[in-house]
Amino acid sequence: MAYRKSLLSQARRIEIVEAEMPAEIPPGQARLRLGTASICGTDMHYFRHFANAGFELDYPTTLGHEACAYVVDANGAALADGALVAINPIIECGKCDRCATGDINMCATKQFPGSATTKPHIDGFFREYFDFPIHNLHVVDPATNPDHLTFTEPLACAMHCVRRAGITADSSVLITGCGPMGLLAVVGAAALGAEVHVTDLKQGAIEVAQSVGATKGFLIGTNGPAVPANTYDVVIEASGSPHAYNQALEAVRKQGVVAVLSLIQPSPVPINLHLVALKEITTIGSILYTDDFSAALDLIQSGTVDFDRLIGGRFSVSQTQSACEFMAGGEAIGKVLIKP
Repeated sequence: MAYRKSLLSQARRIEIVEAEMPAEIPPGQARLRLGTASICGTDMHYFRHFANAGFELDYPTTLGHEACAYVVDANGAALADGALVAINPIIECGKCDRCATGDINMCATKQFPGSATTKPHIDGFFREYFDFPIHNLHVVDPATNPDHLTFTEPLACAMHCVRRAGITADSSVLITGCGPMGLLAVVGAAALGAEVHVTDLKQGAIEVAQSVGATKGFLIGTNGPAVPANTYDVVIEASGSPHAYNQALEAVRKQGVVAVLSLIQPSPVPINLHLVALKEITTIGSILYTDDFSAALDLIQSGTVDFDRLIGGRFSVSQTQSACEFMAGGEAIGKVLIKP
């Protein structure tokens, strides 16, 4: 079976190539046709630098780990042909101590598509067809919009952070940055009934955040209202900016929680760590998710969130280069989607 796939061959260069699916499907995997994929901030780091968080790609690789798909060949599994599935991209070992506790995000030997952390690399989902472990496929109602379903993985990441931060209906929450992950953190925190405020450099991004649950926004770099200091029970840093992290340390109340959802890249900007001690701030890291994937899937299928508000653009697999350039330009608000 011939198909098209995108291939990141070097920084800022994506080629579209014709490939051939293997004649045999690997045991325990099903053959899938892409429904919708979406671009993550991690994908953008690879696009810009051919590396992310110190992990450099060894060779050209297909990006993308947020996707849903249709079953083409179940390979003997109890999956109907044409079934719509959400894909959990974490391929855990299932044998280590971390897997035994359900903390699959901490599995030391987990595999992850479209990432330099897995060697040899596994191609991601920015391609028309692929095989993937049946264990990682979640069948959903066929009426589910695949453009919404592709939010399952990033929403799970956001909900994992929200849960680790201890957010409840009584919490006052500030989210710094209304990029895709910040917006999904708004969704996750608002779903619990928390009071959610946001910051961003763009008014349009703040307006989108308010459309999915934020009640107040602060436009950074203007003469508008300043973010109040020593106020919030929880601040989620979702921008990846060290300046925003410093703002989080200022805005959180004494003995509050700062949760880091973003991957803050190395920077010469000094971090005001003295505030962690002076205010007895609890800092929480968050990476990927555990059983939050199922919770995210339930929230999407509930229909209570207008995920169309969080879509910043749609491109085909053949337009993956343009899609990544659009994301890199900083004009997109929300997720940029990749379609077959």
